[in-house]
Amino acid sequence: MASTTGWSALLSGRNGLRSAALAGGVALHAINVYLVTTLLPSVVKDIGGLDYYAWNTTLFVVASIIGSVLSTRVLAKLGPKLAYALAALVFMLGCGLCGLAQDMAWLIAGRSVQGLGGGLLFALPYAMIRLVFQEPLWPRAMALISAMWGAATLIGPAVGGVFAEHGAWRAAFWVLIPCTLLFMLLAMALLPGQRQEPAARSPIPGLQLVLLTVTVLAISIGSISTSVLYNAVGLGVGLGLLAWVGVLENRSAQRLLPRGSLASGSALAALYLSMALLVVGMTSEVFVPLFLQVLHQQTPLLAGYIAALMAAGWTLGALFSSGRSPQGAARAVACGPFMVVAGLLLAFWAMPAATSLVSLGAICLAMVSVGVGIGLAWPHLLSQVLERAPEDQKELAGASITTVQLVATALGAALAGMIVNLAGLGLGAGSDGAAQAARWLFGLYAGLSLLLFVSVRQAQRQPAAVPSV
Repeated sequence: MASTTGWSALLSGRNGLRSAALAGGVALHAINVYLVTTLLPSVVKDIGGLDYYAWNTTLFVVASIIGSVLSTRVLAKLGPKLAYALAALVFMLGCGLCGLAQDMAWLIAGRSVQGLGGGLLFALPYAMIRLVFQEPLWPRAMALISAMWGAATLIGPAVGGVFAEHGAWRAAFWVLIPCTLLFMLLAMALLPGQRQEPAARSPIPGLQLVLLTVTVLAISIGSISTSVLYNAVGLGVGLGLLAWVGVLENRSAQRLLPRGSLASGSALAALYLSMALLVVGMTSEVFVPLFLQVLHQQTPLLAGYIAALMAAGWTLGALFSSGRSPQGAARAVACGPFMVVAGLLLAFWAMPAATSLVSLGAICLAMVSVGVGIGLAWPHLLSQVLERAPEDQKELAGASITTVQLVATALGAALAGMIVNLAGLGLGAGSDGAAQAARWLFGLYAGLSLLLFVSVRQAQRQPAAVPSV
């Protein structure tokens, strides 16, 4: 049994080549995320746009959502080889636009194009896992893809930090272009030209995509102002539109999620909510490099690496947790919320504290704790999504994983931008405003993450069957 379900079965022979091809696209997307996170404080110093700091993440992720939703259609239409080629070409175009940016609006436009290509690169592997691997290998394949975020924590901050410290942040985007071209050539050589099984033609849920985009924009636009009323209106409009998306998902034949996902008593609903809450907690890392540079006088390189500890912890947790017995998996999922909340509370105390080895060590521990908590639960939540989806909705279930993750990332980043601007960061990046913003951001996100204890327990209690509608 070990020979067919262990790491050797996934990483050797034909499975090894497939794993390399699927993991490579996620690695590119993840490296870009941490590269830009590390660069952004330096970019703002050069071209301005502090009030729009979080927009680089929110609009990037909104475009990624569109790319991820289109992934199954692109895969069905073009096949794996050409689908990856298209994704890489769009991603390279976005890198070029970012490298040429003269102001924040230009940079955000380039990031949006990057996000579209990155969403395809990120989602295609999830859509293909069930097609190229046997079911016993799914958890390890999920963990391998998650491990690419760990590789990104080593490469992304290094590239971004070195270029930022030398005042050449534009060159970091140009470096991504030949790397992406190399991946594209490898993927086209390793992946099959066409799918091995016919794909059902599923309509694109265009209205839901538009509403999700407007949802994130409404919250982001509200965050520009320091007026509580203005922010409340933006948040209220965003939540109202999000509720409308939920109604459409229950009624429409064109869905982002598998049939019955949001029905009363659905196990999938609890699973998706748990995934979303885990990801929202992690979006606090968007501002970590800025906080570290302003409050603790860290270099861009070190600030980027400390922020990336959250993703490194995610990788460690996922690798440790994958392959566990059903009882071990249940314990890992139950432990996840404790570590996430504990990490956010530790950051709430340590980030605004006076600079010392103790406070910096506590910040590092906080980042790792949040990441490990997510990683412990993540592979098992994802595998349960695939297992509990209706049989004829398995492919949509695979694509829905990235849809939920990216929607939660966009909403979390937009909400984080709103919180820090209201707390005083938008008035300037001084230490007082940054300290206040850090307290509010980590404190509120720790409180929000308490809902994980409810959602995770609900997901584990539900039967495997998904109600039909």
